[in-house]
Amino acid sequence: MKLLTLNTHSWMEEHSEEKLEQLVSHLLKEDYDIICLQEINQLMMSEKVKVPKSYQALSSAPDLHADHYAYLLTQKLAEKGVTYEWSWSYNHIGFDRYHEGVALLSKTPIAGRELLVSEVDDETDYHTRRILLADTVVNGRAVTIVSLHLSWFGKGFEAEWEIIEKELLAQTNPLILMGDFNNPTDQEGYELILKSPLNLVDSHKVAEKVSGSHTILADIDGWEGNQQALKVDHAFISQDLTVISSKVLFDGGETPVLSDHFGLEVEIDL
Repeated sequence: MKLLTLNTHSWMEEHSEEKLEQLVSHLLKEDYDIICLQEINQLMMSEKVKVPKSYQALSSAPDLHADHYAYLLTQKLAEKGVTYEWSWSYNHIGFDRYHEGVALLSKTPIAGRELLVSEVDDETDYHTRRILLADTVVNGRAVTIVSLHLSWFGKGFEAEWEIIEKELLAQTNPLILMGDFNNPTDQEGYELILKSPLNLVDSHKVAEKVSGSHTILADIDGWEGNQQALKVDHAFISQDLTVISSKVLFDGGETPVLSDHFGLEVEIDL
């Protein structure tokens, strides 16, 4: 099972259309089973589109617009003969002009749902956050995948994690949580996750093969004043799944920089 997570920074990126095409090319080459994406945006005032059959709408989501990042991504992939089922969970208005949320793409059928994890539920308040959960079966193995974009420790993360933990403790499938946790490796929020009764492990700590050490560089949106390279994008995985590899990509090495975050690719033996 091959997975990818990336905080795309969507239309806030310079040369965003070129970077979208680069992402499409990479996805066609690597053929991921599951893709988790964060900061997936559409302009609030852009034109609406007809909902494609591959899209699973959730209750929080506004209508799809023509510039919806995940809509365009999946359409471009479909034009090349690659179809993903996908869903999108709306979080809040970003930069006063975007609907912003998290997406999940899957080669296999999904049963998607969302969970409000913030204490507020107001699209005009950037603290509003939902996670996107999807049950699916890959290579005969049932799994629950979570795409998420959480708050910083001391600024809402602890309460969000408590809600997530309570929800996931009721799940029977192995878990894979991927996304922008806004909590760097080995710091307080990260340790809270590893100490959870969910019995999760960090792919980058347990993989047989590990590549890369950080996913953000210093001072970016949300990390103003930061002076360090940090790994805040993670894959936390149930202990009964074997992680073959965990690799940082879109870092300017073998793969181009597509966002203010680097991506994370994980392979799991089911």
